[in-house]
Amino acid sequence: MKPAISVIVVNWKRDALLANALASLTKQTMPAEIIVVDNESSNESSGRAHPLAEVFPDVRWIFNPRNEGFCRANNQGIAVARGEFIALLNNDAEADPHWLEALHSCFRAQDVGMAASKITLYADHRIIDKTGHLIYPDGQNRGRGTGQTDCGQFDREEETLWPDGCAAMYRRSMLAEIGGFDEILFAYGDDAELGLRARIAGWRCIYTPRAVVRHHRELTGRASWRRIALIERNRVLLAVRHFPPGLLWRNGYYYALRIASGIWAASRGAGETGLFPGIGGKLRILWGLIAGDFRALTMLPRTLRKRAAARGLRKLTSREIHSLILRNRISLRELSTKAATP
Repeated sequence: MKPAISVIVVNWKRDALLANALASLTKQTMPAEIIVVDNESSNESSGRAHPLAEVFPDVRWIFNPRNEGFCRANNQGIAVARGEFIALLNNDAEADPHWLEALHSCFRAQDVGMAASKITLYADHRIIDKTGHLIYPDGQNRGRGTGQTDCGQFDREEETLWPDGCAAMYRRSMLAEIGGFDEILFAYGDDAELGLRARIAGWRCIYTPRAVVRHHRELTGRASWRRIALIERNRVLLAVRHFPPGLLWRNGYYYALRIASGIWAASRGAGETGLFPGIGGKLRILWGLIAGDFRALTMLPRTLRKRAAARGLRKLTSREIHSLILRNRISLRELSTKAATP
């Protein structure tokens, strides 16, 4: 029997956390097909089954001999998934038993193509990780409510900009229309690009507080200039590909404001820059930004071709895209003083 939902979990060297994520999926009130895409897996070359295959015999496994990144791995899962709806769950996240059922209930209207979860920190369930996304006018995006204490401020089902890829659901017909994740992004900002592409094509996203996920927010690898470079590169590519001309023209202005605000936050040890202490840390940020902008520059021709190719899918005018971004704008203060989560 064809499942209504397929869940894709991308794994990369986190088998202990993966076991907990899969266990939470086996307890769902709404059954689903479970697919794990294992990046950089030694099982591929050895021909052995994954150690968790015996524990979770109903899980379908895809093994990649190298790390293909979040985007390609999810696209691999989507390609073989049989469900009408595609859910994503991070390997370091654990879903409430009603998670899939709650997300599935968001698709009552035919123009709803995405559903967003209420993601909290595993270490402290009172702290919000993300409840959908917001965006700054230079293309930098951030989880809605990140770092806030959960006082019920996000306990209403409502429209949000797009879901976080940590715990999301997508309508398969939407993905068939607009395409899956852009694989050149590799990781970071990929859910933002897909989400904004979907919104421009006329699809909506609904957030429900009943779809609860606990996220193991870890610091490993976050103070890396390579991560900063990927985030910066993908920010630029998102803006070039999707922003209306008027907003794209002012991108440098908004970027300068954000950098200045980040420097102010750094002087107080707050925000993303707080993860890079000392002069050496700040130089790593600078190098990451320069490297990201240079890489984005080399990819501009391909990105502009994608922008032109997507014109036939657009349902929103330039003015409507501009309004959508500003309606879902994150404040400069919040963006600068709150560290992003991976």
